[in-house]
Amino acid sequence: MKNLHKLLLGFGLVGLTYSCTDLEEDLVGDLTQDFSLEGISTGAAGGGSDVLTAVFDAVRNGGTANHGGYFSVQSVSTDEMAVTQKGGDWYDGGIWLDMHRHTWTPANGPITGTWAQQYGSIAAVNNAIANSGLNADQMAQAKVVRAYLHWRLMDMYGNIVIADGSGSNAQSSRTAVFNWIEGELLSALGMGSSFDLTALESSSLGTGDNKYRINRHAALGILAKLYLNAEVYTGTARYADAASAAGYVIDNGPYRLSDASVSVPNLAKRPAVASDPDNLTGYAAIFSPTNENNPEIVWSVKYDEATAGGMNFNQMTLHYASQYTWNFQDQPWNGYVALEEFVNSYEDGDARKKANFIAGDQLDYGGNALVDLASDTASPEISYSISINELEPNAARTGGYRLGKFSFQQFGRPDMNNDYPIVRLGDLHLIHAEAVSRDAGDWSLALPEVNAIRARAGVSAMSSITADQFLAERGREMFQEASRRTDLIRFGQWGGTWWEKGASAEYRELMPIPTEQLTANSNLTQNPGY
Repeated sequence: MKNLHKLLLGFGLVGLTYSCTDLEEDLVGDLTQDFSLEGISTGAAGGGSDVLTAVFDAVRNGGTANHGGYFSVQSVSTDEMAVTQKGGDWYDGGIWLDMHRHTWTPANGPITGTWAQQYGSIAAVNNAIANSGLNADQMAQAKVVRAYLHWRLMDMYGNIVIADGSGSNAQSSRTAVFNWIEGELLSALGMGSSFDLTALESSSLGTGDNKYRINRHAALGILAKLYLNAEVYTGTARYADAASAAGYVIDNGPYRLSDASVSVPNLAKRPAVASDPDNLTGYAAIFSPTNENNPEIVWSVKYDEATAGGMNFNQMTLHYASQYTWNFQDQPWNGYVALEEFVNSYEDGDARKKANFIAGDQLDYGGNALVDLASDTASPEISYSISINELEPNAARTGGYRLGKFSFQQFGRPDMNNDYPIVRLGDLHLIHAEAVSRDAGDWSLALPEVNAIRARAGVSAMSSITADQFLAERGREMFQEASRRTDLIRFGQWGGTWWEKGASAEYRELMPIPTEQLTANSNLTQNPGY
């Protein structure tokens, strides 16, 4: 690997905005290859190359659905999942133990890498904005993507540099960043300086349903996420605006919940295993390897094993021997596991529980028991237990259910084909329900939409609901979609205790500004507590 520290400094990953030169393009390519651990490719998003390809590739290359960056930090730091140390495997200098226990330092690798990934992606978008001759619609799409990447940074690190193409490397307050992101989104939506749904017809964005591009509905979905968390970010609640933005997409978009009428072939099916379904239906279909046209998805990141690599959940979570269940090209890494208490929050019969987790006895392609050839136990057969004996130093190699929401396929490569939804209708229903309830101070107002989501999952309707119950329901629906950290903070539960994690201080709600960025940019000030 090249000298990463020099590369980051040369690339300006201290929040600098960049001049758009051939050198910058080279550095963008170098960063996506050298920093990430999974060999992300730079194939075209949307099934073909156009002037926006680099813009949407930038989101994929920002650690969206792979090990080591944005997804990992957003998820392993929560009560959803952990990366357990299995003897000599997965210690990695303690970075994942620290992530789970909220004991990270400003030198933590994934935290440092997530910052670098987002600013590297923003640089690619800035390059496209400056040099690609974008028309009004394309320019609006690029600016929405850039705003979304800034939202990730603001959500995680708070006071950041706004990389808007001006060349400034000054650090802005979280409120100032919020206002800038909002302004970029409002401008793209034709609203000027204030949220106004009546102004949408003046937007340069279209309404066509292209899952790999930004339309008005996708931009409104991102704006709804921003407004839902506005009180955390700025101290001023914007719940009514969050409800209006989400509600507009629900009422006017061409989208519908992926219910029993939506069915796709199960590409993971083993002919010799009767319990493998022929098709994936409803909720499971949203996240399948053939989810590119799912009616629930508003905007998704394109992944493709040959042209748009980077999603490697199969490698991240499965036991090494699971290679023989799905005939994978490469052996998995046996790292990420779901936490018992989180799994137990699902009712029996919840379709999401079956879709989200891989549990119990594991069989190979021919239906035979899968065995751990390195096991020194009397029963080497692999069976994923819901319980995990310990986080470290010798977590059981088969402890913990595995992440299965983004389902696998036979003869899969290390990179998966499933697209990763950023905005989808199920999430927007929950955003709308929560925002309406918070705005009115009445959680019962969430029941109609919560029960619609539960009905899709095959579980009974709730007759009443509290804030804690809503958070639990949102967790069950949104597992593995990188929203849990943000949700726990909004509900005031981030500093609580869960398995192998004690109470953590309030300052841990923000990740630290990476040490090397502080060294490279004297304008940056560390977040309090670090």
